[in-house]
Amino acid sequence: MSLPRLVATDLDGTLLDDDGRITERTADVLRRVQEQGVRVVIVTARPLRWMDELWELVGGGRGIGIVSNGAITYDIDRREPIDVHGIPATDGLPMVAAIRKAAPGTTFALECLGGFRHEPDYVELHPSPPDVRVGDLAGLWDEPAVKVLAEHLTLDPDDFRARVVDAVGERATPTWTTDHLMEVSARGVTKGGALAELCRRLGVAPEEVVAFGDMPNDVPMLRWAGTSYAVANAHPDVVAAAGHRAPANSEDGVAAVLAGIFAAVIE
Repeated sequence: MSLPRLVATDLDGTLLDDDGRITERTADVLRRVQEQGVRVVIVTARPLRWMDELWELVGGGRGIGIVSNGAITYDIDRREPIDVHGIPATDGLPMVAAIRKAAPGTTFALECLGGFRHEPDYVELHPSPPDVRVGDLAGLWDEPAVKVLAEHLTLDPDDFRARVVDAVGERATPTWTTDHLMEVSARGVTKGGALAELCRRLGVAPEEVVAFGDMPNDVPMLRWAGTSYAVANAHPDVVAAAGHRAPANSEDGVAAVLAGIFAAVIE
């Protein structure tokens, strides 16, 4: 069996430990794998604004990252986007109205290349950037949103997810990584689709890719990759989609698997 040419991995709950950090062991294995000419691509739901301190893991002149659930493919070394897929206001505002009707009390935020913005009642669960804009959604939506965040803090999470999925229908791609928050991307945008397009450009076939994930938004990527791993702490949907299991993120699961796959060349 030939070695993979590309490693694709989710971050939170997969590559990073429970404190959201990269361990020395994992960083060392990633470095050794990349020294063999293998691309390591981070594929994450995180917005671009959260990634500066993590890009060094996969830089070095060949670094590419996929963020916002596949909406942005990013040239790390040039610090510029390669592909951007967003939802314009003309499509997004009617979708938001449908979600509000299905789940009254939902509040919204927008991730855009030009920055983060949200409605006054939206509760940001992470530190807000200094340039955050707050106001009426129609006024804030002045460029395509690479991710629409729909939040409802009191509805049962499963009920909320079902209502949002039904309201969105075929007009966009809803997914989730945490309770009470739905993440909506442009129609057809997924981690798997972005990875497939990147690999097409690079001339890398699915069977030359090994991928790792833990949450339902990773499922399209795991199904596309020739070899896929769900970490031990993964959601049941991810376990069902992946071909293999890896140790938990808290046990350096990605590093453990990669050290085994590349044992002959990185030890």
